[in-house]
Amino acid sequence: MNNFFKILFSIFFVLLFETSISYSEETKIKIGVLAPLSGEDASLGKQILNSIRMALIDIKDNNIEIYPKDTRSDPDVTLRSALEFEKMGISLVIGPVFHKNLLFLDKVKSITFLSLTNKTLDLHKNIISSGINSSSQLNTIRKFLEMSEIKKTIFLIPNLNYDLEIKKGIKESKIKFFKQYNYDIDPTKLTKQIEKITNYGIRKQNLLDEISRVENSDDPNKEKIIENL
Repeated sequence: MNNFFKILFSIFFVLLFETSISYSEETKIKIGVLAPLSGEDASLGKQILNSIRMALIDIKDNNIEIYPKDTRSDPDVTLRSALEFEKMGISLVIGPVFHKNLLFLDKVKSITFLSLTNKTLDLHKNIISSGINSSSQLNTIRKFLEMSEIKKTIFLIPNLNYDLEIKKGIKESKIKFFKQYNYDIDPTKLTKQIEKITNYGIRKQNLLDEISRVENSDDPNKEKIIENL
């Protein structure tokens, strides 16, 4: 993960120039970090923070100082932490991690947030999504389908809160799928949906009919034929 943050810091240097923030070798560059450091997602937040610190050690730049603040995976807490960053004069922040915590960050227009979410729908103007989003993944799928000359592809979309994000990625990638299906992640429902998508009932009946035909035939190798069906 620290390699990811090395790249992230490179992006931050570009943003520093683009936002006309002047700094010299003697000036410390303050970067905020918004991560869940308490609550049920605390282990993830601490892992992110440790990776950022390791990345800083690797790039050997003593002019960068990071200031972590807890989001508790809560939009209100995230906003309060962001406002504290604003008072500190921090204009660039890594995080938050989750899309839901971006809700109120348009109120802190002086800060650019490099969020770790992979969702790109309805982002405020001061938020950049740095996660691997559906558009980039679907573009990779499109290239693979073109290289492999695969013409018929079935695309399964889970019934989750990011299905609109996936549909947006499909539209942008311009992939032409043979069929698209939405599926339920509940295993009991998913099994029946897969049976319907794959015409399991028809294929099963065709197999039973073929077994019956072979059994009633005079073929001396019918047992082997049935075994191979």
